[in-house]
Amino acid sequence: MATGFRFPVWFVFLFVLSCFSSFCLAGDRFTLGEILKDGDNITSKGGDFVLGFFSPTTGSSKRYLGIRYADVTVKTVIWVANRQKPVHDKNGTFLIDKIGNLVVKNGHGDLLWSSNVTVETRNSTACLIDDGNLVILNNDRDAARLNSALWESFLYPTDTFLPGMRVFMEIQGKERKVFSSWTNESDPSPGKYSMGVDPRGAPQIVIWNGQNRRWRSGHFDGVEFTGVPNVTRSTFFSGFKIHNDDDGKLFFTYSASNTSSLVRFQLTVTGNELQQRWDQGKGRWDTLQSRPAGGCDLYNFCGNFANCNKEGCLCVQGFVPRFQEQWNAGNRTGGCVRSTELECRSNNSVLKNDIAKKDGFGALERVKLPDYADIENVNMDECKIRCLDDCSCNAYAFVKGINCMLWRDDLVDIEHFEEGGNTLYVRLHPSEFGKKNRTTIIFVISVLVALAFVVLVAVWLVCRYRARKRESKRTNEIPKNHLVRSGEFSTEISGPGDLNAEGHQGNGSEVSFISFSMVAAATDDFSLANKLGQGGFGPVYKGRLPCGQEVAVKRLSQKSGQGDEEFKNEITLIAKLQHRSLVRLLGCCVEGEEKMLIYEYMPNKSLDTYLFDPARKSQLDWRKRFNIIEGIARGLLYLHRDSRLRIIHRDLKASNILLDEEMNPKISDFGMARIFGGNQNEANTNRVVGTYGYMAPEYAMGGLFSGKSDVYSFGILLLEIICGHRNTSFRTDEHSGIIEYAWEKWDEGRPMDLVDRSIWDCCQHDEALRCIHLAMLCVQDLAVNRPNMSSVVLMLETNNVRLPLPRQPTYTSMRRSVDEDIWHGNQDLPSSNNVTISVLIGR
Repeated sequence: MATGFRFPVWFVFLFVLSCFSSFCLAGDRFTLGEILKDGDNITSKGGDFVLGFFSPTTGSSKRYLGIRYADVTVKTVIWVANRQKPVHDKNGTFLIDKIGNLVVKNGHGDLLWSSNVTVETRNSTACLIDDGNLVILNNDRDAARLNSALWESFLYPTDTFLPGMRVFMEIQGKERKVFSSWTNESDPSPGKYSMGVDPRGAPQIVIWNGQNRRWRSGHFDGVEFTGVPNVTRSTFFSGFKIHNDDDGKLFFTYSASNTSSLVRFQLTVTGNELQQRWDQGKGRWDTLQSRPAGGCDLYNFCGNFANCNKEGCLCVQGFVPRFQEQWNAGNRTGGCVRSTELECRSNNSVLKNDIAKKDGFGALERVKLPDYADIENVNMDECKIRCLDDCSCNAYAFVKGINCMLWRDDLVDIEHFEEGGNTLYVRLHPSEFGKKNRTTIIFVISVLVALAFVVLVAVWLVCRYRARKRESKRTNEIPKNHLVRSGEFSTEISGPGDLNAEGHQGNGSEVSFISFSMVAAATDDFSLANKLGQGGFGPVYKGRLPCGQEVAVKRLSQKSGQGDEEFKNEITLIAKLQHRSLVRLLGCCVEGEEKMLIYEYMPNKSLDTYLFDPARKSQLDWRKRFNIIEGIARGLLYLHRDSRLRIIHRDLKASNILLDEEMNPKISDFGMARIFGGNQNEANTNRVVGTYGYMAPEYAMGGLFSGKSDVYSFGILLLEIICGHRNTSFRTDEHSGIIEYAWEKWDEGRPMDLVDRSIWDCCQHDEALRCIHLAMLCVQDLAVNRPNMSSVVLMLETNNVRLPLPRQPTYTSMRRSVDEDIWHGNQDLPSSNNVTISVLIGR
């Protein structure tokens, strides 16, 4: 009788348990034979960091192995293994191979990444340490001994510099690029920006754009980086230190002042270094510093031998622009050259050393010292002598913690600070010191001449103001019904015969008065086929006059809020304004109850036709959008400052920006505009008019308006153009409007998230960042904190202007649900737009 062999129950249980042990991981480490699959995680002992597979963006099928913060609600990845070769599904694995290397493989077993440990070991253990460092150790007993690690992720970082991380410097003064940015927010592969250490002279942190320097920190004096005072020390950061390892190699580290705080430095996709701290209460990363901050902070912004400050670029004493015409035009890349060459460099010099000692030094105080310095261990007096004895020496400085610094090459990347910085002594020809007295005399004479000129201009302005006041008084005495009455003209057109002729600024008689019969004929009796759309004050029709000219006819509804006063206002204003960025009024018609305005026809209708249409917004690439922004800014500057009448528009929005055949912007709809006197800056009104979502806080809530009210509306419009969304319909669970969303991205150091994805590839990031920065300045709550339009245009068109940091806006524009129509449109495809709403506010 045959007997069967039966496994004990306990043996089967242990066999199954052993099968699962290779797949189920726990704790902060794993060993040879264990496999980390997609969905499994390894957590550091302190619980601050997690290792596992992730996707950079929601919905992406690309998977990467990385280390991220465990308790940070905003997914923040600090290190990526297979950043150049993602797994394209969730079948990726992470394990220790047979020779002791960490490897990432896809579902087919293809190798995507390896730690490339050169020392073979059969007893490796991988451990995620509490500081976020992933290490390979020889065995479990060495887990607490970092110096025994065969490999560590801290030596191969991606874009994040953490407390305790060691950043080594190359020997022989070579630059070392340690960190590299992500390509974009959804692609962690190395981008075009890198960050590391240049150890020449005294070490400094450098950001590169490819092979070109984008920013540098200035030299490290043992306490801080001299080019960014106080950037490395704060309540949360205890500062940088330089150490030697066992092999004599130098490396940087920094630490957090409070070990419970999560702090980091990150190199962003836009090439900025962010110093950040996690705010647990607010659930976000607070940006403590962002470098470069633009303007002078950008590397060598003004060129060689030039000093960059908040006023602009200046050649240092003894130097003049290399290319004067380019310098005057705003192009500073040529830098400066000596106005008088040093005697020791002259071919005619015989006793060069004796002559060289007659050279002097001009002091530049509170500056970021130039790049490419050489260090010598001598005192300050000897430092000056060594520079004088060396004809190639252009400048010297003595800095505590660094000692004597000499510059034998061009002086590159000098920036003036309001506080802090060091003193640079620039070597000059002796003749430069005799110029000081002459310069003082010339300066005094120039001041006296300027004062005399100011007095003359002031007298002229007073006379002009009085004349305008008398003219305005006479104009206001004309009855309202004096404009046009039915049958007042014997011809169909009264006024200039050529409607295309440019009127002269300030001459209201240039407007042509057109009969009702001619307008009706031009619009085919106001047929629906010619209807362009519906505005807040009535329909707009396309028409063709007998001369063949195409026009847009604004027919004011009797039920609209615009009566004789607004109608007269719009005629008076537009007839007196002539600017390429303002829509041109060609004529008007007043007969009985009919009131109509005849404008030049804009074939591309209004800006919101493209900007807020998902199918058409891509036609507005970044270059077109930037040109539109510039055009609107120039038009507003003309209204506020350069026109004979100072105009406050009060209803600036996308639907009031028309586009001609070349997509150039034209500001329209002046029915709500107000005229200011020559010495008037602001006014109050009991009748607040405008569009919800675009009105400045002081105007919407108190009736106080000024040029800064238009600046606020321009800031809203600027954000809409950048992100392609309408402010009044931009509402999510987290944000009540576009301003709140924009500030969140700005505060997180991710302003480029605002850019419309349809133009991301063609977007000029530096221009877009500058526009976003400018928009945040324009929408500040207090009018006094906003720039005026002349400053706005300067900031838009000049790269060497340093923009101040904006204050957080707290005001949320009032909103109301209304049935909305548009000026433009298609009779077959109804659309919606913001209408102009007049609101009576009791005060």
